[in-house]
Amino acid sequence: MTQPSSDPELFSLAQIQHLMRVEFGRAQRYEYPMGCLLIQVDRLAQLRDLHGYEAKSAVLQMVVEEIEKQTRDSDLLGKMPDDRFLLVLPHVPSANAEVVGSRILENVRARNVDFPGADLRVTVSLGAGWSDGGETLFFDALLECAEGALKFVAEEGGDGMELRIPGAGGG
Repeated sequence: MTQPSSDPELFSLAQIQHLMRVEFGRAQRYEYPMGCLLIQVDRLAQLRDLHGYEAKSAVLQMVVEEIEKQTRDSDLLGKMPDDRFLLVLPHVPSANAEVVGSRILENVRARNVDFPGADLRVTVSLGAGWSDGGETLFFDALLECAEGALKFVAEEGGDGMELRIPGAGGG
């Protein structure tokens, strides 16, 4: 994905939030499905404390590479606060979201980050918020669902995914 940002692969926080609003507006207007995945590396702070900022950067870069392998050119990936990533997936029904999320989880698990003095094994947690075609009134509801789902997965020990749909008892 070639995208404008200080990091050539990722949209900035302001850019990704703006693009999500735009995509949400289109999804509402044309009643197509869309959602977002919030992705965070499990225990990233401990990894940084043990191995330093260079290891943290190498891990984040590997995770971005694995996310990009599972996404289309029309999907949008950006930075969020606290070293998290927001992946916006327009025209993807919730049933397919679990496939994308599962592939990201599996691919990250399968890779190690070779770092001087350490072979780093990494897992991620994913929280998803979804609208299957115009029923969600505000884009913030998708983000809130993703935040709640991510928090749930992290509290359960990480290395998993939770999908929530606003108004379906999960938001």
